[in-house]
Amino acid sequence: MASATHLLTDELDIVIPTIRNLDFLEMWRPFLQPYHLIIVQDGDPSKTIKVPDGFDYELYNRNDINRILGPRSSCISFKDSACRCFGYMVSKKKYIFTIDDDCFVAQDPAGKPVNALEQHIKNLLSPSTPFFFNTLYDPYRDGADFVRGYPFSLREGVPTAVSHGLWLNIPDYDAPTQLVKPLERNTRFVDAVLTIPKGTLFPMCGMNLGFDRDLIGPAMYFGLMGDGQPIGRYDDMWAGWCIKVICDHLGLGVKTGLPYIYHSKASNPFVNLRKEYKGIFWQEEIIPFFQAAVLPKDCTTVQACYVELSKQVKEKLGKVDPYFDKLAEAMVTWIEAWDELNPTGPGAKLANGKAN
Repeated sequence: MASATHLLTDELDIVIPTIRNLDFLEMWRPFLQPYHLIIVQDGDPSKTIKVPDGFDYELYNRNDINRILGPRSSCISFKDSACRCFGYMVSKKKYIFTIDDDCFVAQDPAGKPVNALEQHIKNLLSPSTPFFFNTLYDPYRDGADFVRGYPFSLREGVPTAVSHGLWLNIPDYDAPTQLVKPLERNTRFVDAVLTIPKGTLFPMCGMNLGFDRDLIGPAMYFGLMGDGQPIGRYDDMWAGWCIKVICDHLGLGVKTGLPYIYHSKASNPFVNLRKEYKGIFWQEEIIPFFQAAVLPKDCTTVQACYVELSKQVKEKLGKVDPYFDKLAEAMVTWIEAWDELNPTGPGAKLANGKAN
């Protein structure tokens, strides 16, 4: 799959949430310029965001979100990178790659620039093995295969819905860990991709993420975070817990490992602690909730699974804090907005942005 980079130029959108000029794209130009960008501008909509010349993009700010979604715009977070999921909703493509504006091109151990998007595409276009762990990790990679004792009936694998990439330099830590390890940097480049087993949750990071929008898009809701909400920095993890339960139910795969990006800027741990501190307590209830969540057999679409999950969130987590009642309602609103913009399924939707 050497030409994977340009293989999906008409089938993949790149979604970037930002509050600043996108100068970081210059470093990514050799890899990302052939693709269409959906930029979701957070914060003050009157501020002008500059995009380097030569990129094909749509730019949406809060005014656009309000105009396109109307009353349902309440489900899109404000002053939080969770606003990126609006880009997933308005995309017209099968695949999404999302990246943060403080993520630069990593180098592999030989000093070669890492084309993160190409690796995400490779991950998404090859099957996953969630039902039986292969000790050589991803058996579909060049130079690997299924090991002795791997059931032949499972070697076909299942479709891959999500490709979760990692980061060099600044690790993706919570605020308490940041505070006790302020100088820690990740320098280990592990040349591996593996399927996360069925029944196992993981903390999904949204700064270097690819997914098949047709397979899992309606569940990629990054929740209610940021301005006006009691919690932040749990947006991608909330989506990760939801998609994993749904992927397990529908027989889809999630891969993690390669590709790496270079995460350049550590956020302020004291600001992060203020955003996270309720979540640090709540996650002790949230994780067991998702570990025990069971979806009925008649939930055969992502939308049906997600609405059912929202009911369980309201019933079980609503007892933890009234916020979860609000979040459960927003989950339903999200699905209603998704279906309105994608009336004939994930692949068809309205074009309502300001195109470049």
